[in-house]
Amino acid sequence: MTILVTGATGQIGRQVVQHLVEQGASVRALVRNPAKADFPAGVDVVQGDLLDPDALRSAYAGVSTLFLLNAVVPDEFTQALLALNLAREAGVERLVYLSVIHSDLYVNVPHFAGKYGVERAIEALGFGATILRPAYFMQNDLTIRDVVQGYGVYPMPLGSRGIAMIDTRDIAEIAAIELLRRERAAGPLPSSRLNLVGPDTLRGSEVAAIWSELLGRPIGYGGDDTHAFEQNLRQAMPAWMAYDMRLMSEGFLAKGMVPEAGDVERLASLLGRPLRSYRDFAAQATA
Repeated sequence: MTILVTGATGQIGRQVVQHLVEQGASVRALVRNPAKADFPAGVDVVQGDLLDPDALRSAYAGVSTLFLLNAVVPDEFTQALLALNLAREAGVERLVYLSVIHSDLYVNVPHFAGKYGVERAIEALGFGATILRPAYFMQNDLTIRDVVQGYGVYPMPLGSRGIAMIDTRDIAEIAAIELLRRERAAGPLPSSRLNLVGPDTLRGSEVAAIWSELLGRPIGYGGDDTHAFEQNLRQAMPAWMAYDMRLMSEGFLAKGMVPEAGDVERLASLLGRPLRSYRDFAAQATA
């Protein structure tokens, strides 16, 4: 049987496809533009998106396991519900869904609340699913690397509660492990949730200190002004998304993104190696 990967051309989806191919899985990728696919040989590419029922019905033919990843967009919840209902209609029973950590706590943040709604739908529809709940992606900070290096400021308002940032390479590898575990099981497995976190829970000032050490000069922490953060984001993204990200950053300040007991050890055991650290990520980013 076949594993279908959605979001397959993104930074996580592409890596998931690569891991699955390396493990000998039969892989199909749903993509909007096949010209941008550039997948390893043997990957079956289907053109379409999560708002296209006909494309989804075609993509689900012969599929036994689904990796559901959909982007932060205004109709994210609708996309996910269409994908889930059509998967159930096609007889797909095994699922790995990329949600977000604390989706049930950041209740006023649109893309968090949407993902929590999807989690509830997955349960109600009876899938045997692994819900992956990643914290803040380390690779998000590639977008502000020039600010750090050029202006000597780490601008992300992470606050002082602590954020257990995770490397997207670890997310993708864990997703592939879970997909293969479900795909190769004799029958559907019980549902489970995994918080995906990095090995260190860092405050904004501590992240700035890491950059200071690596660059050999002082890097300041830009502070917790979420209004200014929103205004800066509006230069690079739609206003609704910038406000969504502002609400998320206010969640950082109030709640943080702190692992539960045993999360780090559980993930390291699953990977068979230590999780990648933020310092290692930043060192590669400055190399």
